[in-house]
Amino acid sequence: MQIGPGVVIGPNVRIGPDTTIGPYAVIEGPTTIGARNQIFQFASLGAAPQDLKYRGEPSRLEIGDDNKIREFATIHRGTEGGGMLTRIGNGVLVMNYVHIAHDCIIGDHCIMANSTELAGHCVLEDWVFAAGLCGVHQFTRIGQHAMLAAGSKVAQDVPPFAMVQGDRARLVGINTLGLQRRNFDPATTAAIKRAFRTLFFSRLLREQAIAKVMERDGEVAEVRQIVDFLQRSERGVVSRSRD
Repeated sequence: MQIGPGVVIGPNVRIGPDTTIGPYAVIEGPTTIGARNQIFQFASLGAAPQDLKYRGEPSRLEIGDDNKIREFATIHRGTEGGGMLTRIGNGVLVMNYVHIAHDCIIGDHCIMANSTELAGHCVLEDWVFAAGLCGVHQFTRIGQHAMLAAGSKVAQDVPPFAMVQGDRARLVGINTLGLQRRNFDPATTAAIKRAFRTLFFSRLLREQAIAKVMERDGEVAEVRQIVDFLQRSERGVVSRSRD
């Protein structure tokens, strides 16, 4: 482990092997950090949440392995009302000035570009890409392999494989480039596109659209994943672009 000058590490902090911490970073506890992480200068991890209901309870921050947390990023611990835990998965890139608030759960291989802000209780599933200057409302869920275009303001759940943009963010299609980069089978990508056209761009009622999608492509795991996400959504799902 390498620790730069001016670093402050508080009590109840555990740091795994081969992790580097840049100058003047601050890590407060209880916080657990795994192996091979790179924490850059001036990052702030494990501070008390910005929640007026917080009363000093010993909530936690857990960070997995192989993450990069860049300059001036801030990641806060959880709260009693949110399960006492903020968690970052493995292989995550957190760029400059990103804020991850209390009780957020970040999956593996996510990328949050500069100045993206997550309010409390957000969930980002695996492989989510949030471009710069995105803002995500509290209690919002972003599905696997979704992309938030730069400047998106997200106030409702974003389905897996989707691309959204705008203020308020609207669905504009699927994250085709992301799926190509992750070597999705062309037949699977085609099934996802058909599902999106029926679920979000047809005139069918939601239950009618789900029934049609499941009858046509229900054997495709990714299609079932989209349908399950819609049925479990508590905030409602972003609507299609008016354009």
